[in-house]
Amino acid sequence: MKVPAAPRLLPGAEAWADARLGGIRGITLGPIESLRHAGRGYGTEASARALDETTALGASWVSLTPFGRVADLAGTGVDLVFEAPFEDNRRAVLGATAQAHARGLKVLIVPHLWVENGEWRAKIDPGDDEGWARWASSYRRFLLTWAEVAAEGGAEMLSVGVELRSWVTTPRAESFRDIITDVRKVYPGLLTYSANWDDVEHTVIFDDLDLIGINAFYPLAEREGASLDDLLAGGRRVAGQVEQVAQAWGKPVVLTEIGYTTRRDPALRPWEWPDGMKDVVVDQRAQAEAYLGIIAPFLDARFCAGFFVWRYYADPDDVSQEAEWGFSPRGKLAELVLRDAFTARWAADGAWISGDGAGRHRAWTPGVLGWELPMEGWERPMGGF
Repeated sequence: MKVPAAPRLLPGAEAWADARLGGIRGITLGPIESLRHAGRGYGTEASARALDETTALGASWVSLTPFGRVADLAGTGVDLVFEAPFEDNRRAVLGATAQAHARGLKVLIVPHLWVENGEWRAKIDPGDDEGWARWASSYRRFLLTWAEVAAEGGAEMLSVGVELRSWVTTPRAESFRDIITDVRKVYPGLLTYSANWDDVEHTVIFDDLDLIGINAFYPLAEREGASLDDLLAGGRRVAGQVEQVAQAWGKPVVLTEIGYTTRRDPALRPWEWPDGMKDVVVDQRAQAEAYLGIIAPFLDARFCAGFFVWRYYADPDDVSQEAEWGFSPRGKLAELVLRDAFTARWAADGAWISGDGAGRHRAWTPGVLGWELPMEGWERPMGGF
């Protein structure tokens, strides 16, 4: 499938809504690219089931996240091989993209970096000018390779990077701008960059892109035991900060990742990785209320094109990918909040057309679609819908 040229967005933070492209109701499908999990990753029958669930949830977009391997923060280069040979992963991503398109979903491809020693990619520092030049050359090869895959598969959007703070918030960003120029030559679709929530205001490359991307793991609370009202107030505060970024650049924002773990007080430090947690109290309601807190204010925000949930997996039945208290909302109360949000009318959808909302459903049981009575002990999420 040949990717169509990117839709022309006029200047302005509300350009996405003005173009009536539809709010981005997105799900991230994490890869399962290990040879030990044959038949479970992108492009398999398992991912077809995951995409069926994605459409049933009401999503309109899916994010696919192929990885490249980086040894450590010295930034000596990016290895295209990750868990399986690159050619296998390339075919898998193309297969998953085709599966998504067959279901009417649009696709964001997010080439991601996995740092082998467990450090955060935002701190990569090759040192001197020569080291940075080597790093930029290697990253260019990595990104252009996946840009060509995105173009071949017809993906509608591409993220040119994820949380590369040490590069794109500094004078070194000029070398990154050169890479974006090269990407435009091989990929005609929409471009974004996935900035971390706490450095997006210092990221200097957004004038070269179509949308401002944010991995939006903003804290919504300042203390343990925060109430739903506290979380909603935190969400409104976050939305105000994001609007300032959108207005400053004159471009719409897409939240390239939002997510909360299934534990007590997940909105206090949302970025904490579940693998390192101990003595966790599993709390589905806390996860659901955190989702409600972050989503609610953005549904009325014309400057926000939408968001991608972090995350579901390419094999919906493989529970080995994370602990019970992990990020996935699948089959949990948070899934009800997402389903209700996805079937609501958003400001990002553009001007209202009479009858546009006819036949919308509300669901109360994870995995069950349709009109249902509320489950006992759970108030209707996002009751304003």
